[in-house]
Amino acid sequence: MASPILFFGLLAFVFIAALASDPSPLQDFCVADTNSQVLLNGLACKDPKIVEANDFSSSGLHIAGNTSNPLGSRVTPMTAAQIPGLNSLEISLVRIDYAPGGINPPHTHPHATKILRVLEGSLEVGFVTSNPQNRLITKVLQKGDVFVFPIGLVHYQRNVGNESAIIIAALSSQNPGVITIAKAVFGSKPQIPNDILVKAFQVDNDVVNYIRSKF
Repeated sequence: MASPILFFGLLAFVFIAALASDPSPLQDFCVADTNSQVLLNGLACKDPKIVEANDFSSSGLHIAGNTSNPLGSRVTPMTAAQIPGLNSLEISLVRIDYAPGGINPPHTHPHATKILRVLEGSLEVGFVTSNPQNRLITKVLQKGDVFVFPIGLVHYQRNVGNESAIIIAALSSQNPGVITIAKAVFGSKPQIPNDILVKAFQVDNDVVNYIRSKF
C-alpha cells in the first residue's frame, strides 16, 4: 500500500498541474461578443440564443497571401478574432505564404505550441532551446511534412525552394500571440534605451540606431 506521504505528494502534483493548464469550458461554447466592452482573460460570450453557424465558420484560407513585402511572406490568421466560435476552445489556425527566399522571421508564441504542415514548396524551419544551451534545432521540410514548435521558444521558417511555399499551422490557443524578436527589441514604444541594446548586442550606438531605423 502506498505511503500517505507518497499519496499526498501525488495529489499535490496533480493539483499544481491542473492549475498550470487552461480551464476547461463549462458550457458547449462561448462565441465571442466582439461588441462587448468587458475586459477579461479571453473574450466575453455572446448570448447563446443568438449564436449561428457563421460564428463557427470563416473563408479565405484558399486565397494566396500577398508576399510583396520586405520579408517575402504573409500570415493569414484564423483566431477568435476571425472565428468568434473559437473563443475559449484553445485552438487557432494560420496560413502562411512565402515567396522564394521569403522568411517568417524569428518570433515566439507566448501562449501556444504550433504544429505546421507544408502544403507546397520546400521550407527550412528551426527553433532555439532556452538558456544556457540555446541549441538550434533545424530541418528542411518538403510537401506533406509536419513540424512542431514548442510553446514559447524562438523559431523561424524560410523558403529554400525556387517556387512559392505554403503552410497551414494549428496553434494550441484561441489567441496564441506573437512576439517578433527584432520588432519587439528595436521597435518598442517607448524605445528600449540605446545603452541597454549596445551592451546586450555588443555593438556600437550607430549600429543600434541603424537597426532601429528599420522599425
